Amino acid sequence: MTCIFCDILDGKRDGHFIYEDESHVAFLDKYPVDVGHSLIIPRKHHEKITDMEITDVGNIFSVVPKVAKAILDATGADAFTLSQNNGKSAKQIIPHVHIHIIPRYAVKGAIWTKREIADDSELLELSKKIRTILT
Repeated sequence: MTCIFCDILDGKRDGHFIYEDESHVAFLDKYPVDVGHSLIIPRKHHEKITDMEITDVGNIFSVVPKVAKAILDATGADAFTLSQNNGKSAKQIIPHVHIHIIPRYAVKGAIWTKREIADDSELLELSKKIRTILT
């Protein structure tokens, strides 16, 4: 199976690059949510962020402020949303780690999906379970 993002990195597909360093690239999303929607990807292929070394995760996220500020300055956006999906159920379409930077404009607003409200007992039990796993 070929990876669209690896093909972009290899020059087999076009990409509108906005940032590059030795480990990462950023380019404009071909199907943007809004003007300036961009993706930051690692040059090394990983399907999910959980497949990456912790230092590599930190390194890719350290690129976000610089790229996001440039996007805001270039587009005149008021704010931005970060998104990073892992797996098909999370709506990850391309199986290569990527961080979405989606500019937001006060005049347009931002659409959020419907949220479910959990009760305190559910939240308490889940928080205990997650803390146990992390320790």
